[in-house]
Amino acid sequence: MKNEEKDCQSAMLPVLDAMYVLQGKWKLPIILALTFHNRGFRELEREVTGITPRMLSKELKHLEENQLIERTVHNSKPIKVEYSLTEHGKTLKSVIIALRDWGLIHRKTIMSIKK
Repeated sequence: MKNEEKDCQSAMLPVLDAMYVLQGKWKLPIILALTFHNRGFRELEREVTGITPRMLSKELKHLEENQLIERTVHNSKPIKVEYSLTEHGKTLKSVIIALRDWGLIHRKTIMSIKK
């Protein structure tokens, strides 16, 4: 295998890892909702428009397994469960900003072509 191919493969692995963790329709919107403040399950359900409770639960578990969010159970009556970004999850802020910036440029480019 040529050095260029090895370099490409080694550069691709962390990108594939990131895509695996963030893939799907709902993970980034959930992370974005938690960027502003901690939220309970119902709050997230309202904030992430269109997500079903089952899908939200599944995505929260996946994000928690990947140490991007944490689930805190408050000992109160009724019991309150709150989700927040971990310190590791907060490192995605620059990635989300970069995606937003790219999305704005992409939208502008596509819209100018369609005119």
